[in-house]
Amino acid sequence: MEFTIRAATLEDCKDISRMILELAEYEKVSDQVKIAQRDLEQDGFSKNPFFHGIIAEVPEHLKSKEDSCMYLFTGHSKVGYSLYFYTYSSWKGRAVYMEDLYVMPEFRGKGIGKALMSKVSQLGLAAGCTQLNFTVLDWNKSSLDFYLKQGCWDVTSDLGYHCMRCEGDALEHLALGGL
Repeated sequence: MEFTIRAATLEDCKDISRMILELAEYEKVSDQVKIAQRDLEQDGFSKNPFFHGIIAEVPEHLKSKEDSCMYLFTGHSKVGYSLYFYTYSSWKGRAVYMEDLYVMPEFRGKGIGKALMSKVSQLGLAAGCTQLNFTVLDWNKSSLDFYLKQGCWDVTSDLGYHCMRCEGDALEHLALGGL
């Protein structure tokens, strides 16, 4: 299949926002999406961006044919994306964290997801990173199989680490000194 992978631009935020909602719907957590297109524009394309992104795009004649359940327009040429940012491992040094990897369902199995992940890996290596980190839902067997096939491994099962989070009132309480 014919497609290109390129750096995301400010103008892509509308499509990234659409695909974030599609991904959240697929993961059964639509109610948890709190950011809007404007947040993406500010956080990804300001002087000091919090994230970077890449877009998978198909030529106009291959664009999606179905209406998105959340939008009234038809056909999208931007069919996948990945958001990533740089982190640091106190054991291994520079790392890249892939926050999202998404390809619209009708374009899966055509090499787009692998190309997006490969591009994030290339960008990480070019920045001196020694590892690519990301999470995947435990019930998402097709994604787990895909990642394992790429040579990735499950840190949780192999090393016993758990991905932890603190947010909302608990985060504010912690910031004030906790207990």
